[in-house]
Amino acid sequence: MNTRWTTRVLWLALLASAGSACAKGPDVSLPKLKIDPARTAVVGLSSGAYMATQAQLAYPELFPNAAMVAGGPYGCAGGKLDVALGSCMKGVPAPDVAALVASAGKRSAEGEIGALKDLAHARVYLLHGRDDALVAPAVAEAGAHFYEQLRDGTPGLGGMQVHDDGQRAFAHNLPVAAIGDDCDKSVTPYLGHCGFDAAGEIFAQMFGRPAHAATTAKGELRSFDQDALRPDGADAFMAGTGYVYLPPACLAGKSCGVLVAFHGCKQNADAVGKAFVEDAGFNRWADVYDVAVLYPQTRASFAPLNPQACWDWWGYSGADYDTRHGVQLRWVVNAVRALGLPAGH
Repeated sequence: MNTRWTTRVLWLALLASAGSACAKGPDVSLPKLKIDPARTAVVGLSSGAYMATQAQLAYPELFPNAAMVAGGPYGCAGGKLDVALGSCMKGVPAPDVAALVASAGKRSAEGEIGALKDLAHARVYLLHGRDDALVAPAVAEAGAHFYEQLRDGTPGLGGMQVHDDGQRAFAHNLPVAAIGDDCDKSVTPYLGHCGFDAAGEIFAQMFGRPAHAATTAKGELRSFDQDALRPDGADAFMAGTGYVYLPPACLAGKSCGVLVAFHGCKQNADAVGKAFVEDAGFNRWADVYDVAVLYPQTRASFAPLNPQACWDWWGYSGADYDTRHGVQLRWVVNAVRALGLPAGH
């Protein structure tokens, strides 16, 4: 590969990402719903899993429930990309869970993240495949041990429920109910046809076992302008357009929960279209549980370096990325507030 051709490709990629960043999203605001603050949760795959645990630890009063698929412990990268790529993905060296738990306690006491007491009744579900070659199973196990040690070592958290589900045979993807030939692979759009409905299990872990099975989604998937939710006008390194799924009950004005679903790297809409927001399985279960599903979207960039449109779990958006001051986390708070999550929660 010659240098001139490589340079040209990089410039074209940079221009494409810049165009995406500058493109105006739809001039549509998020609808105001009647949100039940007791039924809120965050979920994510891979970088989205790290983002979910960051959202829960930074704002436990908003997100007492969290499900992580193929992610590691909170604070793992420590703001360093090399640590993220090594210890927090390959597990070499193994994450120091005890140190990360101690750090979380200290950061909570100093106000960088939320009050840990707000996790007293949290539900935490950690799912990962034993055939995952991208995020080592040992890293995901460290994520489970983080929550277990946090629960056991923090007064008042004895009621926290932690479910470690790590013995299923799938690769680095989000398993879906249909059966196919990609369960043992990690290929776009990273929805593994494994015969296991991960979305259904996530809803059950977050909100209890359902009264009836899901069929087909009957609500509405809408796009909205993500730039309108920038915290204090700051660039949160998001795409112009995000998505929200609204079950019929939510559209009718009934009380609803809200689930924030964070895609993985290379799984944003610019990369895979609506595959994640339509086919991951969350929408049909959202109808069963009367839970709106928010699908925020990142964007790829070369400045800062994030060509795969990952969520920030190592510091590309700033040193405070995993705290209450992190720009992407503040964007998420703005979004759930815009959906109708009451003030004071």
